[in-house]
Amino acid sequence: MSARILVVDDVAANVKLLEARLSAEYFDVITAMSGVEALALCERAECDIVLLDVMMPDMDGFEVCRRLKSNPVTHHIPVVMVTALDQPSDRVRGLEAGADDFLTKPVSDVALISRVRSLARLKMVTDELRMRALTSKEIGIQSPEREAIADTGRGGRILIVDDRATSYERIASALTVEHTVDVEPNPNEALFHAAEGNYDLVIVSLGLENFDGLRLCSQVRSLERTRNVPILAIAEADNNARLVRGLEIGVNDYLLRPIDKNELLARTRTQVRKKRYTERLRDNVQMSIEMAITDALTGLFNRRYMETHIGTLLEQAAARSKPLTVLVLDIDYFKAVNDTHGHDAGDDVLREFSLRIRKSIRNIDLACRYGGEEFVVVMPETDMAVATMVAERLRRRIATEPFPIQQNTGQLEVTISIGIAALGGPGDSAAALLKRADQALYRAKRDGRNRVVQDAA
Repeated sequence: MSARILVVDDVAANVKLLEARLSAEYFDVITAMSGVEALALCERAECDIVLLDVMMPDMDGFEVCRRLKSNPVTHHIPVVMVTALDQPSDRVRGLEAGADDFLTKPVSDVALISRVRSLARLKMVTDELRMRALTSKEIGIQSPEREAIADTGRGGRILIVDDRATSYERIASALTVEHTVDVEPNPNEALFHAAEGNYDLVIVSLGLENFDGLRLCSQVRSLERTRNVPILAIAEADNNARLVRGLEIGVNDYLLRPIDKNELLARTRTQVRKKRYTERLRDNVQMSIEMAITDALTGLFNRRYMETHIGTLLEQAAARSKPLTVLVLDIDYFKAVNDTHGHDAGDDVLREFSLRIRKSIRNIDLACRYGGEEFVVVMPETDMAVATMVAERLRRRIATEPFPIQQNTGQLEVTISIGIAALGGPGDSAAALLKRADQALYRAKRDGRNRVVQDAA
């Protein structure tokens, strides 16, 4: 795995040292000698991770980080502060500025490379989600960047997995001022607890008795329901090898004992913010997918989805020797509704009609708006007799229950016509099936409307 790393330091020797270390691990390295130069490079999306020195003239690393994290274009880029400052207060200041981690000089090769690799993996996931979410913005779904910038990282749901009461009580006490906290002292139950709790962060002690904390981290990361939940590991100061292994298997961040309360809060906020941001990205992607396959007015599937999906349903029916029927439904005299009462009333009728369709069919049935006032319902494992009963029941319900319009200030009498066709032999196609159902609908219209007509074939 390769990534482009931006090294920012005003001391040329420091830049060369980090560049050599990272290049030896096959990372692509670019450099900047000032905060202004670094901001410009990030603005042009020329890096994946920023290694940022704190002590620089003109603009220090804290200010550079704040500007990166407050800019919707750059806030998603991971920032690692690299500095000689080693006090907890310095780390907290960096984390509060938005830094993802804080490495103290002299930085060991193992700590540097493991942290960069871990952040590069996470950045790849975020980039993929951001790329997929671009289409969401193009179709009018609001981008989550500004919400992410405004997010304080407070109000999260946290699960602590620690079997030492003196330890988890201190951690829980520190976190409850900002978050809802649950404690699971039994590591054998922790995975089930994590899967059921919809948590924003899982904090795992690597010093569990009679249980490997890293194995639990691995299980959390591999389980589908928890694989996107951030993990914060708590370790002893001499546990570097286990921490490096933890980063390799998917731990997002870590704290060394003795735990500084403010650093714990700062790192927790960072992970909660990241979790919420990626969730918003995933929600946008899901919403754009739904918008691509559903009709905005009625909420039913659209014609494009039906035309791509009906072939699969036909193949399954033929392979299993099961029946399949198609209903083509059309609202009678719908043009008169629009002409007399307006298009808003027409939209009310379409929405209510779609709702009644959904209430009349099963989950396995495929209902779509085919175009205008015409709808299609594909009914797997349903023969002509049963489909006719369902269609007749829907027709009667439409005809006998007036449609509310204009925010329930009026009502309209509505009727529908339905044509039905059943899947024929092995050579039958979706196009032929739909055509037969459409022809049956035409006969229903010709014979007086408000009726159900079967395909004559």
